[in-house]
Amino acid sequence: MKKSLILLFASILLLANLGFSNAISFKVGYFFPRAKSDLWEIEFENMNFTLSNFQNSIFGFAYEYFLTREISIVFGVDGYSRNRVGFYKDYVGISFDFGDYAFPNKYSGDFDISHAYNVSITPLQVSVKLLPMGRRGGLIPFVGAGAGLYLWTVRLQGDTVLFDEFDYFEDEATGETVIGYVVYPIDAREENRFAFGYHAFGGLMFPVGNRMAIEAEFKYNFVKGKFRGAPDGSFQDFEPFDLGGYQISIGINYWF
Repeated sequence: MKKSLILLFASILLLANLGFSNAISFKVGYFFPRAKSDLWEIEFENMNFTLSNFQNSIFGFAYEYFLTREISIVFGVDGYSRNRVGFYKDYVGISFDFGDYAFPNKYSGDFDISHAYNVSITPLQVSVKLLPMGRRGGLIPFVGAGAGLYLWTVRLQGDTVLFDEFDYFEDEATGETVIGYVVYPIDAREENRFAFGYHAFGGLMFPVGNRMAIEAEFKYNFVKGKFRGAPDGSFQDFEPFDLGGYQISIGINYWF
């Protein structure tokens, strides 16, 4: 709910300024997370997730105010969200009267150990955009950079293996001692958090009329979110969560 209200508030602010703006843009694109922090790495190491599973489409809106023919200020908002359910690659779950345990997948398990991993990122950004050749011509290159507030949420829901909590079991077939790791139900989240970050971008606009252009853009985001940690221990002792990555998009830019 909080995220929806913020998006609505941002849209109202942008629309309220259209009477004074020089351009608006509507974009659709694809986001590629960088995923260079320990929670990402733990998930990819243990689960059957891959980085490509968390690439997803995005939609964006921007209001652009031209200071000169070559320089403008851009206020933009994008939205990315991805939820995937995966299972532990190397372990199966076996149930006992005293609890559930994870064993190597060479054993026949009672259930697959799985959980959902959800990541949501909504940047509210302010940028300086440079058009070296101005706004006229058959091809208009642009570059820019800026900063923003990133609203983010991370959630794990399902079962997780506690590798620091285990018991010893005897394999009845071989007589070997086998370690069983505790399987714990989890519903951990960092919800509606804010992080401050930076971005840089570049692209091309192709005019299709006096007031309209098709634009193609590449943008890179540099941002990490700090975990607050829940009282039950969820998301504590993790390094800042990598929210960065790059995105490619195409859109329509309409000049006033």
